[in-house]
Amino acid sequence: MRGRFALALWLFGVAACAVLVAHMRLQTDMAAFLPRAAPMAQQALTDQVNNGAASHLILLSVDGAPAPVLAALSRDLAARLRREPAFIDVVNGDDESFAGVRQFVWNNRYLLSPDVTARHFTVAGLHAALENDLGLLGTDMGGLIQPSLPSDPTGALLTLMGQLAPGQGPKLVDGVWIAQDGAMLLVHTAAPGFDIDAQQRDLALIGAAFDQARAAVPGAAAARLRETGPGVFAVRIRDTTKSDVTRLSMLATVGAVGLLLFAYRSPRVLLLGLLPVASGALAAIAAVSLRFGFVHGVTLGFGVTLIGESVDYAIYLFTQTVPGEPAGVTLARIWPTLRLGAATSVVGFSAMLFSSFVGFAQLGLFSITGLIAAACVTRFVLPALVPRGFSAPGSGVLARPLLAVIAHRSWLRLVVAGAVLAGAAALVLHRGGLWDGDLANLSPIPPADQALDQTLRRDLGVPDLRYFVVFRDGGEEQALEASEALAPILQDLVGAGALAGFDVPSATLPSARTQMRRQAALPDDAVLRARFAEAAAGLPFRSGTFDPFFPDVAKARAAPLLTVASLPPALQLRLQSCWCKDADGWTVLAPLHGVTNPAGVATAVARLPGVQFVDLNHESDALLRTFQRDATRLAVFGSFAILVVLLVGLRSSRRVLVVAAPCAAAVIVTAALLTLDGKLSIFMVVGFLLIIAVGSNYCLFFERPEHDAAPRRRAVAAIVLANLCTVSAYGLMSFSHIPVLHDIGKTVAIGTFLSLFFGAVLSTRDAPA
Repeated sequence: MRGRFALALWLFGVAACAVLVAHMRLQTDMAAFLPRAAPMAQQALTDQVNNGAASHLILLSVDGAPAPVLAALSRDLAARLRREPAFIDVVNGDDESFAGVRQFVWNNRYLLSPDVTARHFTVAGLHAALENDLGLLGTDMGGLIQPSLPSDPTGALLTLMGQLAPGQGPKLVDGVWIAQDGAMLLVHTAAPGFDIDAQQRDLALIGAAFDQARAAVPGAAAARLRETGPGVFAVRIRDTTKSDVTRLSMLATVGAVGLLLFAYRSPRVLLLGLLPVASGALAAIAAVSLRFGFVHGVTLGFGVTLIGESVDYAIYLFTQTVPGEPAGVTLARIWPTLRLGAATSVVGFSAMLFSSFVGFAQLGLFSITGLIAAACVTRFVLPALVPRGFSAPGSGVLARPLLAVIAHRSWLRLVVAGAVLAGAAALVLHRGGLWDGDLANLSPIPPADQALDQTLRRDLGVPDLRYFVVFRDGGEEQALEASEALAPILQDLVGAGALAGFDVPSATLPSARTQMRRQAALPDDAVLRARFAEAAAGLPFRSGTFDPFFPDVAKARAAPLLTVASLPPALQLRLQSCWCKDADGWTVLAPLHGVTNPAGVATAVARLPGVQFVDLNHESDALLRTFQRDATRLAVFGSFAILVVLLVGLRSSRRVLVVAAPCAAAVIVTAALLTLDGKLSIFMVVGFLLIIAVGSNYCLFFERPEHDAAPRRRAVAAIVLANLCTVSAYGLMSFSHIPVLHDIGKTVAIGTFLSLFFGAVLSTRDAPA
């Protein structure tokens, strides 16, 4: 009756978890691996990467054909993309690229231009503007200002275009941007970068439009399209994550199935042995989805580890079942040790729940839930399903190499001691630091894609943004006014040569107070005409030249104030690149270009309360140090918790030392081996914790008292089979393209194998006869 109730409860739980898993939301951006309470600068930069204007940007390069063909292809491709509602703006350097922005700026130049002050509309100010116009007409700028001069003699548009123009782009060839790497285009998507499904659809639209354009332009058959940008990276990372998770999970499953089938020689028992794995994975995914509202791709990939971890419980049960002995009897005999081993793993992983990084917390919850579910299925479900009289006939063959190690452990202990001393010496004497300090190495974006992104940004003149000014304010209007207070300080720094330029939100949208002040600075029509006539006296302009000027000023005096909603989409995106809203208010993020004196800039902006100067490189280093401290703290805490659980369960400090010593030795030697291939990453610290959690299970079974040699041999066989499944699963994970999975997989595969070997050599129980 009890068994039937457990079986019914298990089936209900599997069904409920399957429903939750079917509706889970997968996320792959690495923001989940940033601290929950990140500093304002780091959080603002992260928000911009995921939600800001930069996340809407796709950079395109078309090459593989002569320049005239590329120019025609660029025009055709841009025209096709501009007809798609999915794209806000498509810029390739042609006349249509900035038409919408230019018209808006022209219509609202007197509300937007910083040159609109009462002084500029005095007789003296108007006279100076007209004299400046005369000077410009005699230069190369003459052709640029001549069309707008009758309506804009004060030069408001010229000032604005200099303020709002993008960075220096590639040279124009046949009216479009052509750089060394080909024709260049900038595409602003309506969907942000974090909407990966929409970004994938947008990339499909771009690809289809390119194929159509290539077919329509003569000589373009060999042309190719290259794409980069946050949305492109997000789509590729998701595809890579899904591919890795699927491929590695299948390979790990096939490997585990092959090993278990060899040991069990029973397809039925093989399937039963996979029940804890499947149940644990379903429960883990469901728990993470319920707790966090999404499941990160890295967390899902971590499910590969459950194949090598939770399958151990069924292995311990099946392999140690004596022929003719009911599985329930075997489980009752080994359950105290199995329970203690599961407890050490759960307690070790529980340290990750306290991480300030959501990604690590997800990994911890995933592992704990999966292992508890797998242990419960092994304890309450499997005994009722195992065929009577079953034993694992093939496991003895797998145990022979380790039995030979145990038989010769007296002299092998010297080998282990030498390896540990050599590993410790290698770590202490390692040159250049043990830790990898390059945050880029933690990115799942391949180096080739990162290099392409840098190349296209350089060709397009997109500045390499390293320095920012960041501050927070309570409301939109207050943020704009604070931005206006910051702008003169930054402009003075530009004049002093400390930086080349900057972006602030008030350059795109002045505060309402400033707009009203500019409207008030515009004279009424009669006063303006009188002043202008006096200012133009004696200057060689024909009568009536500036007649369009006066109605435009009158219209501006009565125009409604500009708001975010009234901006064209391209300028709204520009504004988004400079600020973001959260629960605490508005955070302004002002990018600085061409900084030559960081210390001087930091000192100057510090005069404004609450304003921070941010060096992105410094923030990246600080973030990496936070990663390292967090991971190390969790590993130490988890290891200590495991020791406490072992001490409570074994009630002997000597036995705890015997169980813990092989794991500690394995961690030292593994770390030393990993430094031979480079430096240690923070993800490897998590791997060290896993070595201790998994390796302690092996050592517990080595130290479990057995009065007869036969049970001892079966225990060794169970440990070997469990280790082979773990090493194969984590070893496969080391081939992942995702750094966190690769680093953890490589670390645990090496460490758990060494835990097995060292546990056998350092065990104190007699070898089986």
